[in-house]
Amino acid sequence: MTEYRKPLPRPDQDSRPFWKSCQAHQMALQQCGGCGRFRFPPRLVCPHCLSEEASWTPVGGGGRVYVSLVMYRPPNSAWEGDVPYNLSMVELEEGVRLWSNVVGCDPETVQIGDRVQLQYDDVTPEYTLPRFRRVQE
Repeated sequence: MTEYRKPLPRPDQDSRPFWKSCQAHQMALQQCGGCGRFRFPPRLVCPHCLSEEASWTPVGGGGRVYVSLVMYRPPNSAWEGDVPYNLSMVELEEGVRLWSNVVGCDPETVQIGDRVQLQYDDVTPEYTLPRFRRVQE
């Protein structure tokens, strides 16, 4: 494995279980004990009902592209070899949205509404990043 040069997450007390679940290739999200809704990013209080009760629940990883951008200019030298690349907000079937990449296709062909499925990118032995691939309807 070559050295990973891009920024990595900095897990804190709230987000550490999320990153550990990605490392185990079984993404889990906080599910509110009050209203049952999923929430992301992880936080102490539910933004919907203000409950502090939550459990980490595995999710299926299916979703749809909610926003899609093509990056033509690298933000710094670590991305120079990647441009153009896709940056997408994906809405998971559980209702949460997260920023990631749709990979395995021409970045300019990713469309809002495309169905996607989670895959895992083990970028270092300690960090696994969630990525997505398009799936056929």
